[in-house]
Amino acid sequence: MSGLRITVWNEGVHERTSEEVRAVYPDGMGAPIARYLEEQEGIAGVRVCELEQPEHGLTDEVLAQTDVMTWWGHMAHHLVEDEIAEKVRQRVLDGMGLIVLHSGHFSKPFTRLMGTSCNLRWREDAAKERLWAVDPSHPIADGLPEYFELPKTEMYGEHFDIPQPDQQVFVSWFAGGEVFRSGCCWHRSRGKVFYFRPGHETFPIYYNELVLKVIYNAVRWAAPAGVTEITRGNTPALEPTTAQD
Repeated sequence: MSGLRITVWNEGVHERTSEEVRAVYPDGMGAPIARYLEEQEGIAGVRVCELEQPEHGLTDEVLAQTDVMTWWGHMAHHLVEDEIAEKVRQRVLDGMGLIVLHSGHFSKPFTRLMGTSCNLRWREDAAKERLWAVDPSHPIADGLPEYFELPKTEMYGEHFDIPQPDQQVFVSWFAGGEVFRSGCCWHRSRGKVFYFRPGHETFPIYYNELVLKVIYNAVRWAAPAGVTEITRGNTPALEPTTAQD
């Protein structure tokens, strides 16, 4: 493969209904992510899809041409068609990477892949978040400092109702005293899933170079591994299992 094909899925509702959000993200929340990824090594192409498009922009053709998808949603999770959410889930099981951002923890694809409520505690107080790389040797932490800070953000706190991550990359501390598992990895059949916490719609978080670096690293980590066939079900033995005459 000459490069990764990325789909940036953005709900796109806040930008149409809120002047405050539109002032921060005039081109939509997916735009700064897409622009950053387009400039990075190993990226063949980036498309932005949104809820209001036919099939939410996620046609069979688009899904088939996506190696890794980022997903941001918040106020319209319920409007995502079940059939589309199931297609995204299946593509992950078939090998597509999925990067779930911020309030995408409640999205249908993510909750279906996790099998839990994915609920948490939260507070909008525009306070500081400090993200610690608790696995500094992980590929998603490559090139990052041991911690970095976001001066104003929304608080997410434990308990986060998710399955135990296969790998924990980041943990956040908030000025109000809470902590949160803010960078979590899972393997699901042939695919990989990464959840990354930062990204509230009224703060310019997706212009932060370190946040974008994490997303790019995660895209590369979640890229399809090239597994094309897995044998399951009733199969013949590779070696004789009984004494032979």
